[in-house]
Amino acid sequence: MATPTRTDVFRDLHERTDPADPLVIPNVWDAVSARVFAEAGYAALASSSAAVAAVLGYRDGGDTPAGEMFDALARIVRAVDVPVTVDVEDGYGLAPEELVERLLAAGAVGCNLEDTDHRTGTLKDARAHADWLAEVTAAAGGRLVVNARVDCYLYGDQGTEQAIGRALLYTEAGVDVVYPILAPVALLPELAGAVAVPLNALHRSGGPDPAELGRLGVTRVTFGDGLHQRATAALRDIARSLTGNG
Repeated sequence: MATPTRTDVFRDLHERTDPADPLVIPNVWDAVSARVFAEAGYAALASSSAAVAAVLGYRDGGDTPAGEMFDALARIVRAVDVPVTVDVEDGYGLAPEELVERLLAAGAVGCNLEDTDHRTGTLKDARAHADWLAEVTAAAGGRLVVNARVDCYLYGDQGTEQAIGRALLYTEAGVDVVYPILAPVALLPELAGAVAVPLNALHRSGGPDPAELGRLGVTRVTFGDGLHQRATAALRDIARSLTGNG
């Protein structure tokens, strides 16, 4: 029997027997943060595009040059022994085959892909994006766990029709997970019940904890750049304390 790859391990982690025990994936931003969370016992990690961009001196939203982003992601992956899935925004304009090869070269086991067009600040056409995702999943050939982010709630949507419609198109394209970021908590059961693949939800400060999100139908929980924001706030406190003005 062949030895399971890190991607196989990561894919299997999505199989949850207890709804209140979703897969919790901390979002990291460099080798140090990756090691901290891996040593704390988390089974998998994710990068945050916003946090990595901040470390590299760029804004989130496609401003980071692809080469710099992939170099940073490779350093994160090399630092730990657990699977790492990575946020590569809307793919940085790369063709599907090149995107997949660069992800694999960095050692990623999966990727997060958005349906926002950062050039225009609007949602992409759902069918055109689904066609692009189909090319990505075909090029990946099962070597990556593809998470399709559904961004309609970033633009004020408060219902489920658009999110479900996009999610179904993306699952038909072969993605493994869907991620309706910032979906209202009350809508999570309906969203989870509408799609046949795992649902990713964003944990927000003051919101439901991972166990409660799991009971609402969520399979995996991520944190966006929230952990990096908390670390930055702690660092500001340390900076102020050095002069006794804290």
